[in-house]
Amino acid sequence: MTIMKIAAIILNYNSAADTRKCIEFLFLQKLNEELHVIVVDNSLPDYRLQITDYRLLSTFNFQLSTELIRTEENRGYSAGNNIGLRRATEIGAKYALVINPDMELTDVNYIAKLVEVMERDEDVVVAATDVVTPEGIHQNPMLPDGDWHGAFGWVKEIFGRKKPVDTYSFIGNYKESHECAKVSGCCLMLRMSFVEEIGYFDEYPFLYCEEAILARQVEMAGKKIYYLADTQAVHRHIKSEKGDPVKRFKHWQRSRIYFYKRYSKDSWWGRWISILSMRLYVLIFTIYKRFISR
Repeated sequence: MTIMKIAAIILNYNSAADTRKCIEFLFLQKLNEELHVIVVDNSLPDYRLQITDYRLLSTFNFQLSTELIRTEENRGYSAGNNIGLRRATEIGAKYALVINPDMELTDVNYIAKLVEVMERDEDVVVAATDVVTPEGIHQNPMLPDGDWHGAFGWVKEIFGRKKPVDTYSFIGNYKESHECAKVSGCCLMLRMSFVEEIGYFDEYPFLYCEEAILARQVEMAGKKIYYLADTQAVHRHIKSEKGDPVKRFKHWQRSRIYFYKRYSKDSWWGRWISILSMRLYVLIFTIYKRFISR
């Protein structure tokens, strides 16, 4: 009997310690399938990972193999993960788990549960679980992207009263499993036949909006995204380590405007309003950050 292959793709950028820990969590997964870990290393020369770290882990479990691919340049989230996804195609993986280095899979049946969801319904091409921060804030499932009517919603967020909540404003019902519009790109499982059908991730965005683009691609193909509530991953995302917030906002603006132009369902004037709102939002944020940094 042929054993199903599953790829786990970790995109590393100057986070060797997190990547090693992530691999250890993958090593503990209980599976009937063969798991092949593909680490794509986007790091600067001084932060490069060592292949010996993965060969050592591989010797303990015949169902876990590891591979390190070093890139020549850092081209961002989508392009980096595409290197791993194309390798997953080469090895014949049926599914691929795209997982950030700072994710912790405390459930040893985490991958098995996602595979079960995918095997149950061939129309499910993306699956993800509940994701929480160490503080218990939920990050899945994400609400669908709105149209131009909500383009200036950020004004209310800035000047409105903030309420203590256990989830972000863009998160839907995380308590029950269901088909959903969008999930976080920090940890999700993909059906490889669908990935090949859409030509892999759209590589225009360097960072941000990957989830929105993927959600639209799934919708356009008439397929499904499924959210699984009965297992959980911890996302140890540390904002202070993500660099200049203004630079990150510029990346967000570039990606978001591309999404409006390429994937939005709005009319041309609706897209124009959304783009205007985005430019104004980033301008105000940039001025504010420059002012307080003086």
